[in-house]
Amino acid sequence: MKRIIIITICCFIGLSAYAQTDTIRLQDKRLNVSNLKPGLNQYLVYFQNPKNKQTLRFWFWLRNIQLESRDGQKVFAITQHWYGSYSAAYRSIYSLNSAEDFAPVYISLNIKGVTKAYNWSKTKITGADSVANNAHKDFSLDFKTPNFNWDLDIETFEMLPLAANKTFVINFYDAGLSPPEYITYKVTGSEVLATLDNQKIDCWKLFTEGANGSTHYTQTFWISKKNHEFLKEEDQFNGMYRYKIKMPGAAPDLMARF
Repeated sequence: MKRIIIITICCFIGLSAYAQTDTIRLQDKRLNVSNLKPGLNQYLVYFQNPKNKQTLRFWFWLRNIQLESRDGQKVFAITQHWYGSYSAAYRSIYSLNSAEDFAPVYISLNIKGVTKAYNWSKTKITGADSVANNAHKDFSLDFKTPNFNWDLDIETFEMLPLAANKTFVINFYDAGLSPPEYITYKVTGSEVLATLDNQKIDCWKLFTEGANGSTHYTQTFWISKKNHEFLKEEDQFNGMYRYKIKMPGAAPDLMARF
């Protein structure tokens, strides 16, 4: 009987050690904001359909992170430009987040020529009535708990305290859409990536899955262990694949040419 009790206790301890779940809340300040480095990051994004092996759909994303002061508060100002092969695919996103805990402060999206801009606090999000031609100036949604900006998932992952067997639950919100929801991300292991500039980098693999309507999807992210750098993403849905690959520093700055 004593042996059974000891085995049971050991199993419980083992399971507890494996299932390390962290709920990432703003008030707990579990994000390591010092990991987020100012500068320009560029990503090649492409879709692959195994049923049509001779065709790839390409995008190129620019995400520029700057540390600024607004109204006496230090903020991360993050500008995104998404370029596709036709003008309707282009979108731009401008976000402000507190440099202390990455709490969203403001976001403006321009998609297919339509602007949607919001003031974002820990208790609600409202349309920014000071922004000209804001299609969502009358939007308002109260929050039960503070949340994080889902448009900045890449940057959020770089700040997570990643470790073996960890599970993270993050309250993400897509501005202007349905209410926030908690998304589960699991560290499923590690892998050494060979990058485009011939480096071999040891990475954590972060995994999530869910459903968009009736479509099941999975997402895997590779974040470097040493520098907490988002290097790769693989998504699967409807038998198709989407990849995001971080480009090396030699990639030209497209915005510098305008």
